[in-house]
Parts: sequence; C-alpha cells; structure tokens
Amino acid sequence: MKESDQMAFANSVFNQQQQLIIETRRNSGYLARQEIEKLKEICGSNVKRLEQYGFKVYSQNDEDGILSEIFRRIGIEKGFFCEIGVENGLECNTLFMIHQGWRGIWLEGNQAQRQSIESKFGSILQNKRLGLGIGYVTPANINESIERLFSTLGIDIAAVDFLSIDIDGMDVYLLEALKFQPKVICIEYNAKFPPPVSKKPVFNEQFMWRGTDYMGSSLNAIVESANQKGYSLVGTNLTGSNAFFVRDDLVKDRFVENPAPEVLYNPPRYYLTFDHYMSNIGHMSDFGPYIDLM
Repeated sequence: MKESDQMAFANSVFNQQQQLIIETRRNSGYLARQEIEKLKEICGSNVKRLEQYGFKVYSQNDEDGILSEIFRRIGIEKGFFCEIGVENGLECNTLFMIHQGWRGIWLEGNQAQRQSIESKFGSILQNKRLGLGIGYVTPANINESIERLFSTLGIDIAAVDFLSIDIDGMDVYLLEALKFQPKVICIEYNAKFPPPVSKKPVFNEQFMWRGTDYMGSSLNAIVESANQKGYSLVGTNLTGSNAFFVRDDLVKDRFVENPAPEVLYNPPRYYLTFDHYMSNIGHMSDFGPYIDLM
C-alpha cells in the first residue's frame, strides 16, 4: 500500500472513530435525559419531594432548581449565602443566586483559583455583591473565616440564609463546628453507603480527594450531625451527590412528612452528571458583565 493510501486509510479510521464517539455521547445523553424524566415522574407522585423541581443553571447537577424550590417554600426571594468549595466559580450552587439578587461569600481552598475568580468576577467583587476568601476552611477556623469575610460586606453572620459545603471529604466536620445557624444547608454526601449505614471518615485536616469513593460521610452520618445542630433533612438530588437541610423552625408542613434518610436517599447516579449535566446542557458556563449586576 502506498504511503498516501496508508494516510488516507488512517484518516478514514480516525474519522469513523470520532463519529462513533460523538454518536455514543449523543445516545448516552438521550438515555440520561429519559432516565431523569422518569425519576422525576416517580418522585412527583409526592408533591412535597424536591427531586422533580431540579434543574441546572450553574450548579453541577440539579441543585439550582432544588434550592430555588426550597427557598420558595420558606418564603425567601433573595438573601445572603456562603459557599465553601467553588473551584473557579462557574460551577457552584450560588452563582445563579447572584443573578437573582443574592449577596454572599465564596471560600475556596485552592490558591490557584484566585486569579481566575478575581478576573472573571471582578465586577461583583468590586461592588461587594460577592466576597472572596482563599485558603483552606477547617473546623478550627470556619466560624472566624466566615464572620470576617461577611464583615467586609457589612453583613452580620446571623443573617446568613444559605450555606453550601463541598470540600470532597471532611465536609461533616465543618457542619459540626458551626456556631451560627443558616436557614438552609446543602452538603455533599457519599452515596456509596445507603441507609441505615452511618460512616464518617477519620478527621484529617490535610485530606485531599484522590478521585476515589473515599470522599466523605454517608447520608445517615450527616443527618445525625445535622439533627444535633437543629436541622431536618428535606431531600437529596437525583445524582446522589448532595443533601439538603432546613432549620427545624422553618420546616413546618412544607416538606415531606417522613424525613428519614431511608425515604429521601438517592443512590449514586454519577453517570447522569457525565452523560447529561456536564456535557449536554447548552454552551460552556461563563460569566461577564450584566447590566443588573453592575
């Protein structure tokens, strides 16, 4: 075979492989969307369950929609937030809130993200819609770090409406160390361990997630800690990634009657993240100047 024929054959094989990859991703996306709609339909048999309200704007999965529904039920249109673990800020639980008039703070442990965040979100950092703290948050410094950063925005820590914790490991220990009471908390759980299994990793301040399933506490363990802090579980998201808690005095009859982990647990469906939420919803996330945020 001539060299030119070999090149043509190689290019043909490569193009066929690329087309197969594209078609496989597209088919996976279709199947993921079908599964999501089916799961929402099943959960929708109880109007007080939260999964059916999920959607993504900037969150990793369906958290934006679930949080919107929670705050609708407790009567908060806009308020103050604190999110711990935002990476570059473009995939988090509070950027959509900023677009809706909320103000708050981000705390990110990775120093390498500072330049990206300050460059991308400079306008809202400057006008104090957003405060930024770079450095690891630990049980020893969480309250001081949050209070100090909120003070730069002129916000009392007691006024915080929402706290999101996603540090890929020692999340429950931050929850247990809280000395203030936000109205709503979103925290990552390890869905590998279904109820009634209660599992917490041994505390390690230097822990760094290695991309394995050793990545935090089971839902039961987090519920036990949250209950002691005065919070009730109100739901989890379809991918089995995050659990949502509301302060006991605000729950009333707004959420499911039985908040047991066995009832509200969602198993690990991380494939829905990859097959749908990460790659099959519109264009890549970005942020720029908007007239209502200037």
